[in-house]
Amino acid sequence: MNGLIASKYVKFKRPLFFVAMICFLIFWISDDGSPTLPDGANRLTHMGKELQKYPASLLNRYSRSEGNGQSSGSSSSWLRSMITGGGWNKDPEIVIILAANEGGGVLRWKNEQDWAIERLSIDNKRAYAKRHGYGLTIKDLTVAKRYSHEYREGWQKVDILKQTMREFSTAQWFWWLDMDTLIMEPEFSLEDHIFSKLDNLTDRTLESFNPLKIETDIPYVDYTEELNLLITQDCGGFNLGSFLIKNTEWSKLLLELWWEPAMYEQKHMVWEHREQDVLEALYANEGWIRSRVGFLPLRSINAFPPGACSEFSNDKRYFYNENEKDFVVNMAGCNFGRDCWGEMQLYTSKLEHKNKRWYNKLFF
Repeated sequence: MNGLIASKYVKFKRPLFFVAMICFLIFWISDDGSPTLPDGANRLTHMGKELQKYPASLLNRYSRSEGNGQSSGSSSSWLRSMITGGGWNKDPEIVIILAANEGGGVLRWKNEQDWAIERLSIDNKRAYAKRHGYGLTIKDLTVAKRYSHEYREGWQKVDILKQTMREFSTAQWFWWLDMDTLIMEPEFSLEDHIFSKLDNLTDRTLESFNPLKIETDIPYVDYTEELNLLITQDCGGFNLGSFLIKNTEWSKLLLELWWEPAMYEQKHMVWEHREQDVLEALYANEGWIRSRVGFLPLRSINAFPPGACSEFSNDKRYFYNENEKDFVVNMAGCNFGRDCWGEMQLYTSKLEHKNKRWYNKLFF
């Protein structure tokens, strides 16, 4: 009897092996995560100092690269690309925009933690863009230093949008993300998460949420027009840490007005939040602008960590909820009395835990 069972096992051993290998390859190819580094390897150093541990898979491209996010030591990445035909979309319909300042900014030079946060953020967006076939452009803010006497760095956001629209002239949408953001649900596409639900997600009249108490009834507003700008509001008003703008003539005209030098020269000492205050003023007074602006719930693309909007700590509209799968976390204002480094560590750890696959645990 035992011999019969053994002979049947030998007969089916090879087919079972091939089935197991095919299943493993399907899971492996479909997963865009990186293999886990050995214990102790997932550390970044800067100027001879060792930084605290990060989630391993988020660090792979940087711990094994020249710092540009392209891994030089991973044998699986090129094989995965060869099998799947993966790569960047040369004519993306959606482009993600990031801006980094290699010189350290206007107000202060970046320290080792700032550099590491920037690297993790870029790696997070790069993996997401490649997964969904989006474009990704990283703009250099170094030239902002020439505006240091005016602190114009915040205003450069509009100029970068104009540049990117010229560069990606065939793209339909552009998604601006600040460096202190993390995409926490990388499987969500913008098409499924946002664009297919615009009618149900967006508020166009400010009647349900209006923290700035903006006048809701102004002339020449047509809410039947197509949405071209999707933003969010937090406890302080408009939030431009994560927003979407469509590639249309309306958008280009808005950006020209938004970046108007005369307006900047007259108001840059008055508007504390720079480009954000300009948009608030334009929205409040111009019907043609209001007609194409839609407000998304903050947590749909811009959820806050605890500590932001601290006076509204009990208001669930503002704060990231892991159980409800909030898409993006924005650590806005963490450099004002909070710990940017600690918050980045917390959310990269959550991201690593949420996206850890069972076969990674077995084989990597």
